[in-house]
Amino acid sequence: MNLLVIENDARVADFLVRGLKAEHHAVTLAVDGEHGLRLAMEFGYDLIVLDLMLPRMHGHEVCQTLRQNRNFTPVLMLSALDTLKDRVEGLRLGADDYLTKPFAFDELLARIAALQRRASHFGQQAPKVNFGPFVYDRNTLEVLRDGSAIKLTAKELAILELLLTPPGKIYSRERILANVWGVSEDPLTNVVDVYIGRLRKRLDTPEGPSLIQTIRGLGYRLDVRPETIDA
Repeated sequence: MNLLVIENDARVADFLVRGLKAEHHAVTLAVDGEHGLRLAMEFGYDLIVLDLMLPRMHGHEVCQTLRQNRNFTPVLMLSALDTLKDRVEGLRLGADDYLTKPFAFDELLARIAALQRRASHFGQQAPKVNFGPFVYDRNTLEVLRDGSAIKLTAKELAILELLLTPPGKIYSRERILANVWGVSEDPLTNVVDVYIGRLRKRLDTPEGPSLIQTIRGLGYRLDVRPETIDA
């Protein structure tokens, strides 16, 4: 894999670079947030290992800026901040995983491998999914209605991608939390409901029923007839 490591602690950076190269990864190192963001935007990396407490630009801002610019390279955040609030904040801003310092190198490798498998599975899926009046283009990460793009946030898009694999399957709140936020408990008690509501506002029309059904006591599913699905 071609990895970008953004880490300003010289000891940790050296440990990461040497260890990852020993595992036959190509590694580029950036020691501040601005440089790391510039590299991430200019070059294609398979994964970014991102520290949070960086000079010149905080890791949260780096990740958020990447997602705002539709750069969805997998991001593994590293931080000594280990509270649930810290982890959720990092995931909310677009990180794909969060590992607290100090960490075991074997766990780091396992998490990188898991993110690689997830990205590989995503890349093997059909490039476009037609559902109802919409087309989801996995290459451009756009949702189109009659050829016009509907603007979705990274989290809204992640929820939609989950509900589309496959359409009609019921996903519990816990499953959505685990897949989209990487946590097993909802710290705000209703974050999934809030984002489902936002996604409905993006997709639904006033005259039609909601595409996303609430299945009482079970979760949510995308309510699209099988014959309207073309993956």
